[in-house]
Amino acid sequence: QVQLVESGGGSVQAGGSLRLSCAASESIYRQYCLGWFRQAPGKEREGVAAIYSEPYNAYYADSVKGRFTILIDNAKNTVYLEMNSLKPEDTAMYYCAAGPPMTGSQTLARARYNSWGQGTQVTVSS
Repeated sequence: QVQLVESGGGSVQAGGSLRLSCAASESIYRQYCLGWFRQAPGKEREGVAAIYSEPYNAYYADSVKGRFTILIDNAKNTVYLEMNSLKPEDTAMYYCAAGPPMTGSQTLARARYNSWGQGTQVTVSS
């Protein structure tokens, strides 16, 4: 099972930016779909963005479209989440996850993923 390690979380003021990283323990190219999920206290874990192997296979939740960008570096087996124009409602624990190759709206479904990182906290203050 692929191991995932997230980094890059922190505290930022509203309107600021952060970049999260997710390093996988093995090759991800055409092997896994990688997704970013988040969970705020008292809320369900929700899909934020996902990518499968190529930049054009990127998918986003409506709440982050135009503000977040998911990037993939297949040579480094790493996926990034660039977050701009952050809002207080973006505050959550962010998790990286790996699932089988897939595209489309299913990439944001939590149940499709079977490997998870430990999470990294993002806090946005107003």
